[in-house]
Amino acid sequence: MTAAGPATTTSTTTATTATATTATTATTATSPSRPRLVDGRGELSGAVTRALRTGGPPVYAPGAVLKADPWGEDLQLALYLLYELHYRGFDGVDDAREWDPHLLELRQAMEARFVHALRTELSDGPDTVEDAFAPLLVEPVDLSDSLSHHLETEGLHWQLREYAALRSLYHLKEADPHVWVVPRLTGRAKAAMVAIEYDEFGAGRADRIHAKLFADLMGDLALDPTYGRYLDQAPAPLLATVNLMSLFGLHRALRGALVGHFACVEVTSSPGSRRLAAAMRRCGAGPAAEHFYAEHVEADAVHEQVVRHEVIGGLLADEPDLEGDIAFGCAATVLLEDRLAHHIREAWARGRSALRTPLSGV
Repeated sequence: MTAAGPATTTSTTTATTATATTATTATTATSPSRPRLVDGRGELSGAVTRALRTGGPPVYAPGAVLKADPWGEDLQLALYLLYELHYRGFDGVDDAREWDPHLLELRQAMEARFVHALRTELSDGPDTVEDAFAPLLVEPVDLSDSLSHHLETEGLHWQLREYAALRSLYHLKEADPHVWVVPRLTGRAKAAMVAIEYDEFGAGRADRIHAKLFADLMGDLALDPTYGRYLDQAPAPLLATVNLMSLFGLHRALRGALVGHFACVEVTSSPGSRRLAAAMRRCGAGPAAEHFYAEHVEADAVHEQVVRHEVIGGLLADEPDLEGDIAFGCAATVLLEDRLAHHIREAWARGRSALRTPLSGV
């Protein structure tokens, strides 16, 4: 078994971490805003969990990352846990672990495994913005594979609850990963991106922040709106969709891919949100549940135009060499959303939960 990171840096890192821990004791106290650290699902996620709980480096076997399934529960949870250190962290975990070199080394290795898997799957994917987005701008005639169409036409109340619990891992921090691209943009792209994010964060009103609106939706569905509450129940296909945003957001080199991801979400959001609003209304989920999606129907129809013409257009005017990255970001988003939808539909078709453990309550 080996600890990540060169042995020559261990003593310095330990001393630095100890100093940081002493200086930030208040940040490791119990806090309702921090999610609970969950148990691992394999060697890598178990190593991360133990490291965060003990304050030590992650310990795992040589070659463990290369042997890990890039789509599997273990690697995806390990990535999610490490990415969460850049958001709110975890209850009882020192904020200084965000920049722990041993954790960052492990994260980098797992990211390389994840990106390689994505690029392999998309080896024949689009190279241009037009090729990436053209299929998304036309409503498909056949919606039989559409998850939102299923929920609109025949979804059951318990399925709406599961869908919301799964999506809460992103929607309770909606738009947060995309903010990281703002300082990496200039001119038109930057101004347009900030304008869209301003809407996402409530246009100056705390009660209209989209994450707050989703928390209200969860209340209507008798779900716990606590940030990160359903992490332990979220399967790998869901974790991968959130990890993709964090991966793109945390790497300046992937700024084009993050813009492609953001644009893909905005382009596809309005029709899907219309169907989901109808699903909530049909099942009597409640006014807040319906309002969250109804809000996105209108807002994202406008955002779609701004992000395509101003954010992407502005970025390509400044950095035309990023077109392939933008296309990759869009294609990767579609790929992972399709994988998640397949996972959910397959589980429901078999009459079982799409979560790792079924929801309790209503």
